[in-house]
Amino acid sequence: MDRKEARLKAQELVARMTIEEKASQLKFDAEAIPRLDIPAYNWWNEALHGVARAGTATVFPQAIALGAAFDTELMEEIGSCIAAEGRAKYNESKKHGDRDIYKGLTFWAPNVNIFRDPRWGRGHETYGEDPYLTSRLAVPFIRGLQGNGEYLKAAACAKHFAVHSGPEAKRHFFNAEASKKDLEETYLPAFEACVKEAEVEAVMGAYNRTNGEPCCASKTLMQDYLRGKWGFEGHYVSDCWAVRDFHENHQVTDRPEESVKMALEAGCDLNCGCTYQKILNAYQEGIIDEAYITESCVRLFTTRFLLGMFTETEYDKISYLEVESPEHLALAHRAARESMVLLKNDGILPLDPARLKTIGVIGPNADSRSALIGNYHGTSSQYITVLDGIRNIAGASCRILYSEGCHLWKENVEHLSSPEQMDRLSEAAAVAEHSDVVILVLGLDETLEGEEGDTGNSDASGDKQDLLFPLSQRKLTETVLQSGKPMVIVNMTGSAMDLRAADAQANAILQAWYPGARGGQDAAELLFGMASPSGKLPVTFYRGTEDLPDFEDYSMKNRTYRYYAGEALYPFGYGLTYGECRVESADCEKAASPDGRLEAVKITARIRNGGKMETEDVLQVYVKDLDYPGAVLHPTLAAFARVRLKPGEEKQIGLTVDRMRFTSVDEDGNRAIYGKHFELYAGFSQPDPRSEELTGQNCERMTVVL
Repeated sequence: MDRKEARLKAQELVARMTIEEKASQLKFDAEAIPRLDIPAYNWWNEALHGVARAGTATVFPQAIALGAAFDTELMEEIGSCIAAEGRAKYNESKKHGDRDIYKGLTFWAPNVNIFRDPRWGRGHETYGEDPYLTSRLAVPFIRGLQGNGEYLKAAACAKHFAVHSGPEAKRHFFNAEASKKDLEETYLPAFEACVKEAEVEAVMGAYNRTNGEPCCASKTLMQDYLRGKWGFEGHYVSDCWAVRDFHENHQVTDRPEESVKMALEAGCDLNCGCTYQKILNAYQEGIIDEAYITESCVRLFTTRFLLGMFTETEYDKISYLEVESPEHLALAHRAARESMVLLKNDGILPLDPARLKTIGVIGPNADSRSALIGNYHGTSSQYITVLDGIRNIAGASCRILYSEGCHLWKENVEHLSSPEQMDRLSEAAAVAEHSDVVILVLGLDETLEGEEGDTGNSDASGDKQDLLFPLSQRKLTETVLQSGKPMVIVNMTGSAMDLRAADAQANAILQAWYPGARGGQDAAELLFGMASPSGKLPVTFYRGTEDLPDFEDYSMKNRTYRYYAGEALYPFGYGLTYGECRVESADCEKAASPDGRLEAVKITARIRNGGKMETEDVLQVYVKDLDYPGAVLHPTLAAFARVRLKPGEEKQIGLTVDRMRFTSVDEDGNRAIYGKHFELYAGFSQPDPRSEELTGQNCERMTVVL
């Protein structure tokens, strides 16, 4: 069913409703209308990295980890898998008369906000700091989720529109100020791609104001960009209780009825929250025209018709056996393997259990289920922690010693000197002393970095104050290092941390993110060489926050790899493997339309694995405008491809850099190709001195004159 047909059906149905009935459909918990055979429907459903909050489901690695995989095909497969499990659950819930929250087909994912600052607690819900990478991963995810059948398999929702990335504690009243240049260059491109390329069915507004306008009633964002410039035809949903913020926190209105008017007239069709319960009040007062209520109702029912909710569809036959099917679990396994990033390795990895008598596994995240799953997650029928994974692989051939070492987060000095903590530290020291090698598993979980209201870190409301590990973990690390034993650090966080001490003293560091319910097995398999690490950083790992701008400053100056003037500890796009992949040569050729207009530049790269182990790696192309002074400061990601190479194998890989990658944005927000001379770089990292230092490789450079 195409949108035109679905909208006509929606118009016909809505025309039969009373004003009271139409108003009842604009809440997230839409009421049943028995006389029209319309069942109740709850629009609130989550699927950030698997069907969430609805019972058992395949729990994939957290979104930031999926970003690190740099794999577009993987994203579409994951989206399709989530939609299948969502349909399976919807079919069963409907059969059993359950129309409650989290049981529907409208999934509020993906989160395509830009992870501009590592202190933001919700950054791990995103695909990282680069708008191009974010768009290339979000588009196939949405396509997989929505499917390509006669009806939508599920409905995706791009969020949070727009210019939203903390601070969490102030989000209900915060005004994010962004220049026209930063809007067009950083904050809006991923949303535009979701709308124009993936035809995402819904967009969710953010809590904050952007340049003075509440995001859920912003003429600039919702009318000028979304429905105007981009031609969005789906429905718009508020973040939860964001409309209430209009009068309670932003104070742009005086009472709920005025907030209803403001949101509806701007085009906010669906209210997650309670304010749209006042729609009838606003209508009866005469401050809102029924036409706005009708139009929003039509948009919402257009989505329901596109989902095939009022007829039989091919998806009705999707069985509950799709939930955690062997194929879906295998996909989660693949995703976890591809996502983990090897940051340092002096040669200690991969570990050989046959040469080890005793392995010490230490740390608060070593046996933690919470550190596997991130936030907005489902429930797994099985969890495999890092400790479990190590035991599964190495336990048969060598002794595994374990110590939690410390609590995940205890900051007070009194606790650190308490008998309990001293016992934990002495146990960790004993384990290290009696081990041939120590695997120290540190990090955070959703209680320390996450969403305001959902975390235990009340002082920062989910945001991090800095990039330091909790004091208890720093003390543990010092204790273990004193043993002098070889040490591998596994860091389980959703964001950049201060790894300077680890970089200086540990033998190896593996960034495991929040790898999914069974991701501990995948981490162990990488540590023991059953596969090669191949993930790349989707964010910059800074040395600290000392030279970063204020967290509340939304200017992109000195933020992310594209604008940062300092030297990163581990740069965006960086990640080691057990192979030795390099670009042997690279050439480029311009492709033009019949009228001579540049369409793209085609890259041909010859790559080779000079190492002794088969590996996947990510070939990356960056572009830099050499002429225009207003161009992005550093070369920016313009194309990428995940490749697999056997030892000694050579391949020729073709990549296309589309016309858009050569554009820049001026101070008035106008995007165009301003320069004539461009440099292109092809390599397995970005073309910066730190990446070259860490990898020992240079990117191949090509010059293009347009």
